Amino acid sequence: IVLGPYTISRLGQQVKEWGTRYMVVMDPLLNEAKLAEKILQSLIDRKVESFVFAEIAEGNTSRVIERALRLAREGHVHGIIAVGGAKALHIGRAVSALYYESHDFYSFIDGAIPSTASIPCICIPTTFRCPHCFTSSIPITDSRSNQLKIMKVQNPLCKLVLIDPNMMLSLTENQKATFSLELIGMATEAYLSQRANFFSDMLVEKGLEILSYALDGSPSLEISTPEEVLISQAGVMISLAAATASLGIGSLLSLGINSRFHKSKSLVSSIILPYALEDAAKFKAGKLEKISLLLRACPADITGDDAVKALIEYVRQKIAKYTLPTRLKDLQLTVENLSLAIEDVGSMDIMNTLPRSMSTDDLFSFIKLAY
Repeated sequence: IVLGPYTISRLGQQVKEWGTRYMVVMDPLLNEAKLAEKILQSLIDRKVESFVFAEIAEGNTSRVIERALRLAREGHVHGIIAVGGAKALHIGRAVSALYYESHDFYSFIDGAIPSTASIPCICIPTTFRCPHCFTSSIPITDSRSNQLKIMKVQNPLCKLVLIDPNMMLSLTENQKATFSLELIGMATEAYLSQRANFFSDMLVEKGLEILSYALDGSPSLEISTPEEVLISQAGVMISLAAATASLGIGSLLSLGINSRFHKSKSLVSSIILPYALEDAAKFKAGKLEKISLLLRACPADITGDDAVKALIEYVRQKIAKYTLPTRLKDLQLTVENLSLAIEDVGSMDIMNTLPRSMSTDDLFSFIKLAY
């Protein structure tokens, strides 16, 4: 993991370790922000050959991945560089994982695990949450049904995750707000997960402390680190924590709804978050109290249920401040839509690592609260 301002200017130097010909899976929005040119120039300066695949408007669907995989093979590339948000990263990692496979592509979406080596994959996220970069799973939308599938791949897959805070300067205030709320949700899920451990807890606690400085300023004048650097640091730590422990109900449902109905994953996560916190307060109040204190959602002398209530109110105030939607129906979703998404996610492995046992009926009861 390489994190720091202007690190993309050294991309060409970093990737030469694994080859000199790459396919760059790139979010086309980077052209508008004039970031694509900087990334490609770094490769050109080091005489690293590359060509760009930017046809990702449809998302990380099996159809798009098939097309990218065919182009990568025809280009005889040495590796994949994936630049952008979750869509670009998932597509790049899938191409890297399946490059040498001769079996039917859809067999892997249906559960088969790749048996060949992957080619090197370099991920450059332009947002500050990327938990799947550090795991052996890739969320994919099956183009045959629009269902969410979690594809299992080789581990480790990524050779390098390069995070340049300057890539995030083009984000709007509303985007930063929704991504930050999604980070709080991911941190909470990892902290409460049945797979939580000392390492993931440590990353969550430090990540949330740094995130609070980015969101609400430092309690002292000693910390003068720019906001985008703080958010990047927090994002890496919380993403690593989620990969080490597990994601939870909010992430699972937002992935399912995004696959089925193309609604923003971050927006769905931010809507679900206060309801997920209220649900968790019934059985994990002690850990939520700690999160409340780390985020400075309440004074240091407030404890117990009051600290938990302060955390939930803190989240709702952030949603109100940026005039974000507060109900899933605000995204033009119906209860029937949500029931389909729940069926899609109900059989996934993540269901076994949730803080409490939940059936699809429990999920449906929960989602109705947020509707």
